[in-house]
Amino acid sequence: QVQFAESGGGLVQPGGSLRLSCAASGFTFSTSAMAWYRRAPEKERELVAFISITGGYTNYADSVKGRFTISRDNAKKSVYLELNSLKTEDTAVYYCNSRTAGRPSPYWGQGTQVTVSS
Repeated sequence: QVQFAESGGGLVQPGGSLRLSCAASGFTFSTSAMAWYRRAPEKERELVAFISITGGYTNYADSVKGRFTISRDNAKKSVYLELNSLKTEDTAVYYCNSRTAGRPSPYWGQGTQVTVSS
């Protein structure tokens, strides 16, 4: 079955950095665009970053542009999110998922908690 296993979150001070990882399985990763999403407390889930099948195209939410970097390794069936210059408003649970026709798959992992606090 389709599975996503996110890791790498934690508690970090404002201005700090983290690198999130996501291991995917149960589908053909190398032919799937991928994305990172996040859900902050009492807020709707939002799309944070998108990466195309080959990694040649990426796109970011305005709120993270210039600070976050998405990448992928098709051989490892993994997608990554580098978070830099973190702000308190980046606090959320972060999830990865495939993205097809503008929508995520119906399968979600546990996510990884990122908390930015001094």
